[in-house]
Amino acid sequence: MRTLHTVILAAMLAAIGLGVAAWKHVSFGFPLTPDPETAVWTVEARARLQADGGPMRVEIPVPDQLHGYKIIEEDFISATFGAVPDDSGETRRVVWTARAPGSAPVLYYRMQLAESGERGDPPQSPAPTYPDPPEYDESLGAAITSLLEEVRQKSADVGSFARQLVLHYARNETDDRIQLLEGRTDSAHEHVEQLAYVLADARIPARTVWTLELAEGLRNGRLEPWLQVYTGARWRVIDPVTGDMGLPHDRLLWAVDDGAGVRVYGGELEGWQIAATRTQRDVLTVASQRAAEAGSRVVDLSLISLPVQSQQLFRLLLVLPVGALIVVLMRNVVGVQTFGTFMPVLIAFAFRETQLWLGMALFCATVALALVIRFYLERLRLLLVPRLAAVLTVIVALMAVISVASHHLGVDRALSVGLFPIIVLAMTVERMSVVWEESGPADALKQGVGSLIVAVMAYGVMTRPWLQHVMFIYPEMLLVVFALALLFGRYTGYRLFELWRFRSVLRQDPSR
Repeated sequence: MRTLHTVILAAMLAAIGLGVAAWKHVSFGFPLTPDPETAVWTVEARARLQADGGPMRVEIPVPDQLHGYKIIEEDFISATFGAVPDDSGETRRVVWTARAPGSAPVLYYRMQLAESGERGDPPQSPAPTYPDPPEYDESLGAAITSLLEEVRQKSADVGSFARQLVLHYARNETDDRIQLLEGRTDSAHEHVEQLAYVLADARIPARTVWTLELAEGLRNGRLEPWLQVYTGARWRVIDPVTGDMGLPHDRLLWAVDDGAGVRVYGGELEGWQIAATRTQRDVLTVASQRAAEAGSRVVDLSLISLPVQSQQLFRLLLVLPVGALIVVLMRNVVGVQTFGTFMPVLIAFAFRETQLWLGMALFCATVALALVIRFYLERLRLLLVPRLAAVLTVIVALMAVISVASHHLGVDRALSVGLFPIIVLAMTVERMSVVWEESGPADALKQGVGSLIVAVMAYGVMTRPWLQHVMFIYPEMLLVVFALALLFGRYTGYRLFELWRFRSVLRQDPSR
Protein backbone atom coordinates (compact mmCIF):
# COMPACT_ATOMS: atom_id res chain seq x y z
CA MET A 1 0.00 0.00 0.00
CA ARG A 2 2.83 2.39 0.86
CA THR A 3 4.58 1.54 -2.38
CA LEU A 4 1.44 2.34 -4.39
CA HIS A 5 1.05 5.63 -2.51
CA THR A 6 4.67 6.53 -3.28
CA VAL A 7 4.32 5.65 -6.95
CA ILE A 8 1.14 7.74 -7.30
CA LEU A 9 2.74 10.69 -5.50
CA ALA A 10 5.86 10.46 -7.67
CA ALA A 11 3.76 10.26 -10.84
CA MET A 12 1.76 13.34 -9.83
CA LEU A 13 4.89 15.35 -9.01
CA ALA A 14 6.59 14.35 -12.27
CA ALA A 15 3.44 15.17 -14.27
CA ILE A 16 3.18 18.62 -12.68
CA GLY A 17 6.85 19.39 -13.31
CA LEU A 18 6.82 18.17 -16.91
CA GLY A 19 3.45 19.80 -17.59
CA VAL A 20 4.55 23.25 -16.40
CA ALA A 21 7.79 22.98 -18.35
CA ALA A 22 5.93 21.93 -21.51
CA TRP A 23 3.47 24.81 -21.08
CA LYS A 24 6.31 27.35 -20.81
CA HIS A 25 8.04 25.89 -23.86
CA VAL A 26 4.97 25.60 -26.10
CA SER A 27 3.14 28.79 -25.07
CA PHE A 28 6.06 31.20 -24.80
CA GLY A 29 8.94 29.43 -26.52
CA PHE A 30 11.33 29.12 -23.56
CA PRO A 31 14.35 27.33 -25.04
CA LEU A 32 15.41 23.77 -24.23
CA THR A 33 19.06 24.37 -25.14
CA PRO A 34 21.48 27.06 -23.94
CA ASP A 35 22.33 30.10 -26.05
CA PRO A 36 20.08 29.38 -29.04
CA GLU A 37 19.04 32.15 -31.41
CA THR A 38 15.88 32.65 -33.41
CA ALA A 39 14.98 34.84 -36.35
CA VAL A 40 13.14 38.05 -35.44
CA TRP A 41 11.53 40.11 -38.20
CA THR A 42 11.26 43.87 -37.88
CA VAL A 43 8.50 45.19 -40.16
CA GLU A 44 8.05 48.93 -40.58
CA ALA A 45 5.26 50.74 -42.43
CA ARG A 46 5.83 54.41 -43.26
CA ALA A 47 3.17 56.87 -44.39
CA ARG A 48 4.24 60.26 -45.83
CA LEU A 49 1.44 62.84 -45.67
CA GLN A 50 0.60 66.31 -46.83
CA ALA A 51 -1.54 68.31 -44.41
CA ASP A 52 -4.22 70.83 -45.38
CA GLY A 53 -3.33 73.08 -42.46
CA GLY A 54 -5.97 71.94 -39.98
CA PRO A 55 -6.57 68.90 -37.77
CA MET A 56 -5.76 65.55 -39.35
CA ARG A 57 -6.97 62.00 -38.87
CA VAL A 58 -5.16 59.03 -40.44
CA GLU A 59 -6.20 55.37 -40.36
CA ILE A 60 -3.43 52.89 -41.22
CA PRO A 61 -4.13 49.12 -41.57
CA VAL A 62 -1.86 46.86 -39.52
CA PRO A 63 -1.66 43.05 -39.27
CA ASP A 64 -3.79 41.23 -36.77
CA GLN A 65 -4.47 37.67 -37.98
CA LEU A 66 -0.87 36.48 -38.01
CA HIS A 67 0.12 33.11 -39.42
CA GLY A 68 3.06 31.35 -37.77
CA TYR A 69 4.25 34.50 -35.99
CA LYS A 70 3.61 36.38 -32.78
CA ILE A 71 4.06 40.09 -32.19
CA ILE A 72 6.63 40.58 -29.44
CA GLU A 73 6.89 44.36 -29.72
CA GLU A 74 4.80 47.06 -31.37
CA ASP A 75 5.54 50.80 -31.70
CA PHE A 76 3.64 53.81 -33.07
CA ILE A 77 6.12 56.56 -33.87
CA SER A 78 5.26 60.20 -34.58
CA ALA A 79 6.31 63.58 -33.25
CA THR A 80 2.88 65.24 -33.17
CA PHE A 81 0.24 62.51 -33.58
CA GLY A 82 -1.48 60.39 -31.01
CA ALA A 83 -2.14 56.77 -31.95
CA VAL A 84 -4.94 54.44 -30.82
CA PRO A 85 -5.42 50.86 -32.18
CA ASP A 86 -8.91 50.05 -33.45
CA ASP A 87 -9.87 46.35 -33.48
CA SER A 88 -13.56 46.78 -34.25
CA GLY A 89 -13.48 45.81 -37.93
CA GLU A 90 -12.27 42.86 -40.00
CA THR A 91 -9.00 44.73 -40.53
CA ARG A 92 -7.16 46.08 -37.52
CA ARG A 93 -6.29 49.74 -37.92
CA VAL A 94 -4.30 52.35 -36.03
CA VAL A 95 -6.02 55.73 -35.80
CA TRP A 96 -3.61 58.69 -35.72
CA THR A 97 -4.94 62.13 -34.80
CA ALA A 98 -3.32 65.55 -34.45
CA ARG A 99 -4.64 69.10 -34.12
CA ALA A 100 -1.52 70.71 -35.59
CA PRO A 101 0.32 67.99 -37.53
CA GLY A 102 2.73 70.22 -39.45
CA SER A 103 3.03 70.59 -43.21
CA ALA A 104 4.51 67.17 -44.14
CA PRO A 105 4.19 64.70 -41.26
CA VAL A 106 5.53 61.15 -41.44
CA LEU A 107 3.96 58.29 -39.46
CA TYR A 108 5.77 55.04 -38.59
CA TYR A 109 4.31 51.74 -37.48
CA ARG A 110 6.91 49.18 -36.38
CA MET A 111 6.45 45.66 -35.10
CA GLN A 112 8.80 42.82 -34.25
CA LEU A 113 7.70 39.28 -35.04
CA ALA A 114 9.04 35.95 -33.83
CA GLU A 115 8.10 32.57 -35.20
CA SER A 116 5.44 30.89 -33.07
CA GLY A 117 5.69 27.42 -34.59
CA GLU A 118 1.99 27.49 -35.52
CA ARG A 119 1.00 26.47 -39.02
CA GLY A 120 -2.22 26.40 -40.96
CA ASP A 121 -4.65 29.20 -41.72
CA PRO A 122 -4.84 32.43 -39.71
CA PRO A 123 -7.40 32.90 -36.93
CA GLN A 124 -10.91 32.69 -38.31
CA SER A 125 -13.35 35.47 -39.10
CA PRO A 126 -17.09 35.04 -38.49
CA ALA A 127 -18.97 32.88 -40.99
CA PRO A 128 -20.27 34.98 -43.90
CA THR A 129 -23.66 34.96 -45.62
CA TYR A 130 -23.80 33.03 -48.87
CA PRO A 131 -23.83 35.40 -51.87
CA ASP A 132 -26.59 35.59 -54.46
CA PRO A 133 -25.55 34.84 -58.05
CA PRO A 134 -24.56 38.11 -59.75
CA GLU A 135 -26.32 39.45 -62.81
CA TYR A 136 -24.38 39.73 -66.09
CA ASP A 137 -24.99 39.82 -69.82
CA GLU A 138 -25.83 36.70 -71.80
CA SER A 139 -22.38 36.09 -73.36
CA LEU A 140 -20.54 36.51 -70.07
CA GLY A 141 -23.10 34.38 -68.26
CA ALA A 142 -22.72 31.56 -70.74
CA ALA A 143 -18.93 31.64 -70.39
CA ILE A 144 -19.08 31.56 -66.58
CA THR A 145 -21.70 28.81 -66.47
CA SER A 146 -19.68 26.63 -68.85
CA LEU A 147 -16.48 27.30 -66.91
CA LEU A 148 -18.03 26.47 -63.54
CA GLU A 149 -19.54 23.26 -64.89
CA GLU A 150 -16.13 22.11 -66.12
CA VAL A 151 -14.50 23.01 -62.80
CA ARG A 152 -17.23 21.22 -60.85
CA GLN A 153 -16.51 17.97 -62.68
CA LYS A 154 -12.88 18.10 -61.49
CA SER A 155 -13.55 18.95 -57.84
CA ALA A 156 -14.94 17.23 -54.77
CA ASP A 157 -15.60 20.03 -52.28
CA VAL A 158 -15.54 23.80 -51.96
CA GLY A 159 -11.78 23.99 -51.38
CA SER A 160 -10.88 21.86 -54.40
CA PHE A 161 -13.49 23.74 -56.47
CA ALA A 162 -11.80 27.08 -55.79
CA ARG A 163 -8.34 25.64 -56.45
CA GLN A 164 -9.44 24.12 -59.76
CA LEU A 165 -10.87 27.47 -60.83
CA VAL A 166 -7.56 29.23 -60.11
CA LEU A 167 -5.58 26.50 -61.88
CA HIS A 168 -7.94 26.69 -64.89
CA TYR A 169 -7.13 30.39 -65.22
CA ALA A 170 -3.40 29.65 -65.02
CA ARG A 171 -3.29 26.68 -67.42
CA ASN A 172 -5.79 27.71 -70.08
CA GLU A 173 -4.81 31.21 -71.09
CA THR A 174 -5.89 30.56 -74.70
CA ASP A 175 -9.36 29.43 -73.62
CA ASP A 176 -11.94 31.83 -75.10
CA ARG A 177 -13.82 31.93 -71.80
CA ILE A 178 -10.67 32.86 -69.85
CA GLN A 179 -9.72 35.50 -72.44
CA LEU A 180 -13.18 36.98 -72.20
CA LEU A 181 -12.98 37.19 -68.41
CA GLU A 182 -9.36 38.34 -68.22
CA GLY A 183 -10.02 41.03 -70.79
CA ARG A 184 -12.12 42.76 -68.15
CA THR A 185 -9.20 42.99 -65.63
CA ASP A 186 -6.19 45.34 -65.58
CA SER A 187 -4.44 44.39 -62.33
CA ALA A 188 -3.76 41.58 -59.89
CA HIS A 189 -6.39 43.03 -57.56
CA GLU A 190 -9.05 42.95 -60.28
CA HIS A 191 -8.02 39.37 -61.13
CA VAL A 192 -8.68 38.25 -57.55
CA GLU A 193 -11.95 40.19 -57.45
CA GLN A 194 -13.01 38.46 -60.65
CA LEU A 195 -12.26 35.05 -59.12
CA ALA A 196 -14.49 35.98 -56.17
CA TYR A 197 -17.10 37.24 -58.65
CA VAL A 198 -17.11 33.92 -60.56
CA LEU A 199 -17.24 31.92 -57.32
CA ALA A 200 -20.27 33.96 -56.25
CA ASP A 201 -22.16 32.41 -59.18
CA ALA A 202 -21.62 29.06 -57.46
CA ARG A 203 -22.75 30.67 -54.17
CA ILE A 204 -19.30 30.27 -52.64
CA PRO A 205 -18.27 33.15 -50.30
CA ALA A 206 -14.92 34.58 -51.39
CA ARG A 207 -13.03 37.84 -50.84
CA THR A 208 -9.71 39.56 -51.34
CA VAL A 209 -7.10 39.54 -48.60
CA TRP A 210 -3.89 41.57 -48.72
CA THR A 211 -0.64 39.84 -47.87
CA LEU A 212 3.00 40.83 -47.43
CA GLU A 213 5.88 38.55 -48.35
CA LEU A 214 8.67 38.73 -45.77
CA ALA A 215 12.02 39.00 -47.52
CA GLU A 216 15.45 39.94 -46.19
CA GLY A 217 16.28 43.55 -47.06
CA LEU A 218 12.72 44.44 -48.16
CA ARG A 219 12.66 48.23 -48.74
CA ASN A 220 9.64 49.13 -50.84
CA GLY A 221 7.29 46.29 -50.08
CA ARG A 222 3.79 46.27 -51.46
CA LEU A 223 0.73 44.38 -50.29
CA GLU A 224 -0.34 41.67 -52.72
CA PRO A 225 -3.96 40.52 -53.21
CA TRP A 226 -4.75 36.86 -52.52
CA LEU A 227 -8.01 34.95 -52.61
CA GLN A 228 -9.77 33.77 -49.46
CA VAL A 229 -12.62 31.27 -49.73
CA TYR A 230 -15.08 30.09 -47.11
CA THR A 231 -15.20 26.29 -47.34
CA GLY A 232 -18.21 25.79 -45.11
CA ALA A 233 -16.18 25.37 -41.92
CA ARG A 234 -13.40 27.96 -42.14
CA TRP A 235 -11.79 30.60 -44.30
CA ARG A 236 -8.93 29.25 -46.48
CA VAL A 237 -6.35 31.40 -48.25
CA ILE A 238 -5.45 30.50 -51.85
CA ASP A 239 -2.59 31.77 -53.98
CA PRO A 240 -4.37 33.35 -57.00
CA VAL A 241 -1.52 32.36 -59.33
CA THR A 242 -0.50 28.82 -58.30
CA GLY A 243 -3.66 27.67 -56.53
CA ASP A 244 -1.72 26.59 -53.44
CA MET A 245 -3.93 26.60 -50.36
CA GLY A 246 -2.77 28.15 -47.10
CA LEU A 247 -0.37 30.97 -46.32
CA PRO A 248 3.34 30.18 -46.73
CA HIS A 249 5.50 30.62 -43.63
CA ASP A 250 7.08 33.79 -45.07
CA ARG A 251 3.86 35.67 -45.77
CA LEU A 252 1.68 37.80 -43.49
CA LEU A 253 -2.03 38.45 -43.85
CA TRP A 254 -2.19 42.23 -43.54
CA ALA A 255 -5.76 43.30 -44.36
CA VAL A 256 -9.14 42.05 -45.61
CA ASP A 257 -11.13 43.33 -48.63
CA ASP A 258 -10.87 47.10 -49.04
CA GLY A 259 -9.22 47.59 -45.65
CA ALA A 260 -5.68 47.74 -47.09
CA GLY A 261 -5.88 51.43 -47.98
CA VAL A 262 -4.64 54.28 -45.81
CA ARG A 263 -7.48 56.69 -45.04
CA VAL A 264 -6.53 60.34 -44.61
CA TYR A 265 -8.87 63.07 -43.38
CA GLY A 266 -7.58 66.63 -43.44
CA GLY A 267 -4.72 65.96 -45.87
CA GLU A 268 -3.38 63.70 -48.59
CA LEU A 269 -1.29 60.53 -48.66
CA GLU A 270 1.93 61.08 -50.60
CA GLY A 271 3.58 57.71 -50.03
CA TRP A 272 2.99 54.38 -48.32
CA GLN A 273 5.92 51.98 -48.02
CA ILE A 274 6.69 48.83 -46.08
CA ALA A 275 10.19 47.63 -45.16
CA ALA A 276 11.34 44.47 -43.40
CA THR A 277 14.59 43.06 -42.07
CA ARG A 278 15.56 39.91 -40.23
CA THR A 279 17.91 39.67 -37.26
CA GLN A 280 18.99 36.94 -34.85
CA ARG A 281 18.07 37.31 -31.21
CA ASP A 282 18.44 35.24 -28.07
CA VAL A 283 15.49 32.86 -27.74
CA LEU A 284 15.14 33.50 -24.00
CA THR A 285 14.76 37.25 -24.60
CA VAL A 286 12.13 36.60 -27.26
CA ALA A 287 10.26 34.19 -24.96
CA SER A 288 10.26 36.78 -22.18
CA GLN A 289 8.81 39.38 -24.54
CA ARG A 290 6.14 36.93 -25.68
CA ALA A 291 5.12 36.30 -22.08
CA ALA A 292 4.99 40.05 -21.38
CA GLU A 293 2.92 40.64 -24.54
CA ALA A 294 0.49 37.92 -23.46
CA GLY A 295 0.14 39.49 -20.01
CA SER A 296 1.63 36.47 -18.25
CA ARG A 297 3.73 36.86 -15.10
CA VAL A 298 5.70 33.69 -15.72
CA VAL A 299 8.91 35.74 -16.10
CA ASP A 300 8.28 37.85 -12.98
CA LEU A 301 7.76 34.69 -10.94
CA SER A 302 10.79 32.87 -12.34
CA LEU A 303 14.50 32.96 -11.53
CA ILE A 304 15.11 35.13 -14.61
CA SER A 305 13.80 38.13 -12.67
CA LEU A 306 16.56 37.84 -10.03
CA PRO A 307 19.74 39.94 -10.13
CA VAL A 308 22.49 38.51 -12.32
CA GLN A 309 24.65 37.54 -9.34
CA SER A 310 21.79 35.57 -7.81
CA GLN A 311 21.05 33.95 -11.15
CA GLN A 312 24.61 32.64 -11.37
CA LEU A 313 24.31 31.22 -7.87
CA PHE A 314 21.10 29.35 -8.66
CA ARG A 315 22.54 27.99 -11.90
CA LEU A 316 24.95 26.08 -9.65
CA LEU A 317 22.59 25.22 -6.82
CA LEU A 318 19.83 23.78 -9.00
CA VAL A 319 22.07 21.01 -10.35
CA LEU A 320 22.99 19.79 -6.85
CA PRO A 321 19.80 17.68 -6.51
CA VAL A 322 20.67 16.00 -9.82
CA GLY A 323 24.13 15.18 -8.45
CA ALA A 324 22.52 13.78 -5.31
CA LEU A 325 20.25 11.65 -7.51
CA ILE A 326 23.35 10.22 -9.21
CA VAL A 327 24.73 9.30 -5.77
CA VAL A 328 21.43 7.63 -4.81
CA LEU A 329 21.47 5.63 -8.03
CA MET A 330 25.05 4.47 -7.53
CA ARG A 331 24.53 3.59 -3.86
CA ASN A 332 21.07 2.00 -3.88
CA VAL A 333 21.00 0.38 -7.31
CA VAL A 334 24.63 -0.24 -8.23
CA GLY A 335 25.93 -0.72 -4.69
CA VAL A 336 28.96 1.62 -4.63
CA GLN A 337 29.99 2.52 -1.07
CA THR A 338 30.55 6.23 -0.43
CA PHE A 339 31.01 8.64 2.45
CA GLY A 340 27.32 9.35 2.89
CA THR A 341 25.04 10.88 0.24
CA PHE A 342 26.23 14.44 0.04
CA MET A 343 29.99 14.06 0.35
CA PRO A 344 30.46 12.87 -3.28
CA VAL A 345 28.27 15.75 -4.47
CA LEU A 346 30.38 18.23 -2.52
CA ILE A 347 33.56 16.71 -3.95
CA ALA A 348 32.10 17.02 -7.46
CA PHE A 349 31.13 20.61 -6.71
CA ALA A 350 34.71 21.31 -5.60
CA PHE A 351 35.98 19.88 -8.90
CA ARG A 352 34.12 22.70 -10.68
CA GLU A 353 36.66 25.19 -9.33
CA THR A 354 39.79 23.12 -9.89
CA GLN A 355 38.71 21.23 -13.06
CA LEU A 356 38.47 17.45 -13.04
CA TRP A 357 42.00 16.07 -13.53
CA LEU A 358 43.76 18.62 -11.35
CA GLY A 359 41.01 18.28 -8.76
CA MET A 360 41.41 14.51 -8.64
CA ALA A 361 45.18 14.85 -8.28
CA LEU A 362 44.83 17.40 -5.50
CA PHE A 363 42.17 15.29 -3.82
CA CYS A 364 44.24 12.09 -3.83
CA ALA A 365 47.51 13.80 -2.87
CA THR A 366 45.99 15.90 -0.09
CA VAL A 367 43.96 13.05 1.40
CA ALA A 368 46.98 10.71 1.29
CA LEU A 369 49.28 13.26 3.00
CA ALA A 370 46.59 14.11 5.53
CA LEU A 371 46.15 10.44 6.38
CA VAL A 372 49.92 10.08 6.87
CA ILE A 373 49.83 13.03 9.26
CA ARG A 374 46.82 11.46 10.93
CA PHE A 375 48.73 8.19 11.51
CA TYR A 376 51.58 10.17 13.05
CA LEU A 377 49.21 12.12 15.29
CA GLU A 378 47.61 8.86 16.41
CA ARG A 379 50.91 7.81 17.92
CA LEU A 380 50.78 10.96 20.08
CA ARG A 381 47.57 9.66 21.68
CA LEU A 382 45.59 12.81 20.91
CA LEU A 383 41.86 13.03 21.43
CA LEU A 384 39.64 12.80 18.31
CA VAL A 385 38.50 16.42 18.02
CA PRO A 386 41.94 18.02 18.61
CA ARG A 387 43.44 15.51 16.19
CA LEU A 388 40.92 16.52 13.49
CA ALA A 389 41.68 20.19 14.12
CA ALA A 390 45.36 19.41 13.62
CA VAL A 391 44.55 17.57 10.37
CA LEU A 392 42.58 20.59 9.13
CA THR A 393 45.56 22.82 9.86
CA VAL A 394 47.80 20.48 7.89
CA ILE A 395 45.37 20.50 4.92
CA VAL A 396 45.33 24.31 4.78
CA ALA A 397 49.12 24.37 4.96
CA LEU A 398 49.38 21.78 2.18
CA MET A 399 47.05 23.75 -0.05
CA ALA A 400 49.09 26.90 0.53
CA VAL A 401 52.33 25.07 -0.38
CA ILE A 402 50.72 23.58 -3.52
CA SER A 403 49.44 26.99 -4.63
CA VAL A 404 52.86 28.67 -4.19
CA ALA A 405 54.67 25.80 -5.96
CA SER A 406 52.18 25.75 -8.85
CA HIS A 407 52.55 29.51 -9.30
CA HIS A 408 56.32 29.22 -9.70
CA LEU A 409 55.87 26.25 -12.06
CA GLY A 410 53.39 28.18 -14.21
CA VAL A 411 50.42 25.96 -13.37
CA ASP A 412 47.96 28.73 -12.51
CA ARG A 413 44.94 26.43 -12.44
CA ALA A 414 45.95 25.22 -8.98
CA LEU A 415 45.60 28.80 -7.76
CA SER A 416 41.84 28.50 -8.24
CA VAL A 417 41.59 26.35 -5.13
CA GLY A 418 39.31 28.31 -2.86
CA LEU A 419 37.68 28.08 0.51
CA PHE A 420 34.99 25.61 -0.54
CA PRO A 421 37.36 22.87 -1.86
CA ILE A 422 39.50 23.19 1.28
CA ILE A 423 36.46 22.67 3.49
CA VAL A 424 35.37 19.67 1.40
CA LEU A 425 38.84 18.10 1.66
CA ALA A 426 38.87 18.65 5.42
CA MET A 427 35.45 17.04 5.78
CA THR A 428 36.55 14.11 3.60
CA VAL A 429 39.65 13.48 5.69
CA GLU A 430 37.57 13.74 8.86
CA ARG A 431 34.98 11.28 7.55
CA MET A 432 37.67 8.89 6.34
CA SER A 433 39.38 9.06 9.70
CA VAL A 434 36.15 8.21 11.53
CA VAL A 435 35.50 5.22 9.24
CA TRP A 436 39.13 4.14 9.68
CA GLU A 437 38.65 4.21 13.45
CA GLU A 438 35.30 2.40 13.44
CA SER A 439 35.51 -0.09 10.55
CA GLY A 440 39.16 -0.39 9.67
CA PRO A 441 41.36 0.72 6.76
CA ALA A 442 39.71 -1.57 4.17
CA ASP A 443 36.27 0.02 4.50
CA ALA A 444 37.80 3.50 4.66
CA LEU A 445 39.72 3.01 1.41
CA LYS A 446 36.73 1.35 -0.27
CA GLN A 447 34.43 4.23 0.62
CA GLY A 448 37.08 6.77 -0.35
CA VAL A 449 37.56 5.25 -3.81
CA GLY A 450 33.79 4.86 -4.23
CA SER A 451 33.23 8.49 -3.26
CA LEU A 452 35.82 9.62 -5.80
CA ILE A 453 34.27 7.53 -8.60
CA VAL A 454 30.75 8.76 -7.87
CA ALA A 455 32.03 12.35 -7.56
CA VAL A 456 33.58 12.10 -11.03
CA MET A 457 30.28 10.81 -12.45
CA ALA A 458 28.30 13.55 -10.71
CA TYR A 459 30.80 16.14 -11.97
CA GLY A 460 30.31 14.91 -15.53
CA VAL A 461 26.55 15.30 -15.25
CA MET A 462 26.41 18.52 -13.22
CA THR A 463 28.76 20.42 -15.53
CA ARG A 464 26.68 19.79 -18.66
CA PRO A 465 25.62 23.24 -19.98
CA TRP A 466 22.33 21.78 -21.20
CA LEU A 467 21.43 20.48 -17.72
CA GLN A 468 22.32 23.77 -16.03
CA HIS A 469 20.22 25.65 -18.57
CA VAL A 470 17.16 23.39 -18.23
CA MET A 471 17.23 23.37 -14.42
CA PHE A 472 17.52 27.19 -14.34
CA ILE A 473 14.89 27.99 -16.97
CA TYR A 474 12.57 25.18 -15.82
CA PRO A 475 13.08 24.93 -12.02
CA GLU A 476 9.85 22.93 -11.88
CA MET A 477 11.97 20.02 -13.10
CA LEU A 478 13.04 19.71 -9.46
CA LEU A 479 9.68 18.01 -8.97
CA VAL A 480 10.79 15.34 -11.44
CA VAL A 481 14.07 14.87 -9.55
CA PHE A 482 12.09 14.68 -6.32
CA ALA A 483 9.78 12.06 -7.85
CA LEU A 484 12.74 9.91 -8.96
CA ALA A 485 14.27 10.17 -5.48
CA LEU A 486 10.98 8.92 -3.99
CA LEU A 487 10.93 5.95 -6.36
CA PHE A 488 14.56 5.08 -5.56
CA GLY A 489 13.63 5.33 -1.90
CA ARG A 490 11.22 2.40 -2.29
CA TYR A 491 13.74 0.20 -4.10
CA THR A 492 14.58 -2.84 -1.96
CA GLY A 493 15.92 -5.21 -4.58
CA TYR A 494 19.44 -6.53 -5.10
CA ARG A 495 22.20 -4.12 -5.95
CA LEU A 496 24.29 -4.87 -9.03
CA PHE A 497 27.42 -5.46 -6.95
CA GLU A 498 25.47 -7.93 -4.80
CA LEU A 499 24.39 -9.84 -7.88
CA TRP A 500 28.06 -10.07 -8.91
CA ARG A 501 29.14 -11.02 -5.40
CA PHE A 502 26.63 -13.88 -5.14
CA ARG A 503 26.82 -14.94 -8.80
CA SER A 504 27.98 -18.46 -7.86
CA VAL A 505 24.86 -18.99 -5.73
CA LEU A 506 22.60 -17.71 -8.51
CA ARG A 507 24.20 -20.11 -10.98
CA GLN A 508 23.43 -23.04 -8.68
CA ASP A 509 19.81 -21.95 -8.17
CA PRO A 510 18.53 -20.07 -11.24
CA SER A 511 15.09 -19.52 -9.62
CA ARG A 512 16.57 -16.92 -7.30
